[in-house]
Amino acid sequence: MTRTHRLSVAAAALCCTMATPVLAQDATVSAEELAQLRDQLAAMSARVDQLEDALESAKAANEAQDATIAAHAEAVAAKPDPVVATLEKRDGWSFKPRGRLMYDAGWTDAPESTGASDGFGNEVRRARLGASGDIPGGFGYKFEVDFAGNEVEVADAILSYEDGPIKIAIGHHNNFQSLEELTSSLHTTFIERAAFTDAFGFERRIGASIQYANGPLLAQAGVFTDNFDDTDSKNRGVDARLVFMPKAGDAQLHFGGSFHYNDIDDPAATVRYRQRPLVHFTSERFVNTDRLGADSEMGFGLEGAAVVGRFHAAAEGYWHKVDMPGMAIDPTFFGGYVEAGVFLTDDSRGYKGGKFDRTKPNAPVGEGGMGSVQFNLRFDHLDLNDAGILGGKQAGYFASLIWKPTDYTAFMVNYGRLDYTDAVLATSTGDTSYGVDAVGLRAQIDF
Repeated sequence: MTRTHRLSVAAAALCCTMATPVLAQDATVSAEELAQLRDQLAAMSARVDQLEDALESAKAANEAQDATIAAHAEAVAAKPDPVVATLEKRDGWSFKPRGRLMYDAGWTDAPESTGASDGFGNEVRRARLGASGDIPGGFGYKFEVDFAGNEVEVADAILSYEDGPIKIAIGHHNNFQSLEELTSSLHTTFIERAAFTDAFGFERRIGASIQYANGPLLAQAGVFTDNFDDTDSKNRGVDARLVFMPKAGDAQLHFGGSFHYNDIDDPAATVRYRQRPLVHFTSERFVNTDRLGADSEMGFGLEGAAVVGRFHAAAEGYWHKVDMPGMAIDPTFFGGYVEAGVFLTDDSRGYKGGKFDRTKPNAPVGEGGMGSVQFNLRFDHLDLNDAGILGGKQAGYFASLIWKPTDYTAFMVNYGRLDYTDAVLATSTGDTSYGVDAVGLRAQIDF
């Protein structure tokens, strides 16, 4: 409304107000009174203009404040989680906290007359804390400590250097044996890795290694001594692994082979190969070579895997030869597995850098989904009989169901039926061929 319109309306209102008493008194309004009325109308109009200007200023201030609040909220939302994400780099340095917690529980059931300790069991399987990051000049570091089992053990303690396709690592880290062994325990499909990986003593060792990765080709090699707990040993080893990992349409393929040699330079040294029935919380081993005198160990492994949409399959075989002084024929033991799995949700198993990687649910809990659900089957074989050594044979038939609500949480249930031949624990009738059942449950979280 313009000022002229406002004056007209105000004048009409005043005239109407004044008309009744004026007509009633049959009197005329003087020129002086009309001048006073015009002055009052002008004052009222000026006051209205002042109020409108103040209102516009208040609106502008409120809009500016709302924009500031919205910008701040957007900036806060865009910030990475300080616990999960790598902290901001400064002068080439970065720091990323790491950790994982796995709690296992379950049951084992063996023939009562074997005297085996079975029934319910539980444990904190892994409880790790550590950090990783970058150092100026292309260097990096990773350090993790495991507190499970009321002991403090170093997992990874690595100083690395990367230049294009080349990566060099020095410290306590995995040597290059088996797809199953190199896949993180966070991303395996069963509560424990394949039997041969533990039976043949695959573990982190102190050493130096070099890796070359270019497209679908990955080559790894290193020299190693022993783990942190056995630094006084004279073990010296060499490991190598070659992987070809092409894409065929939507399928990720994996073909690999590995070599391991460990020189045991100690006249009194012994080795022992044994394994639990699927779960780790039991101390019983139904296959066990007991202590064997050895000069060296040598192993060869073959790997194959494929990931196609919701489906995956994997298989490995590993031959482990022991050079035993005084033996006419050195024993060669064997282990291997074949497995297949399918997601019941619209998800796929992760794969990266020559090993299986994290599964990231497409519809996680908290974002309108239920996470991922995966079902897996595996046949796992371990043969510790050869050249007169009767360590026993273990054939495992396993099934697992994995629910991942989010990228960093998982719940797992496993069932295993293990059939034994030449088991080291005999029944009361002397039978060494029988079956053992195992059930394992796991809850895990990592960051």
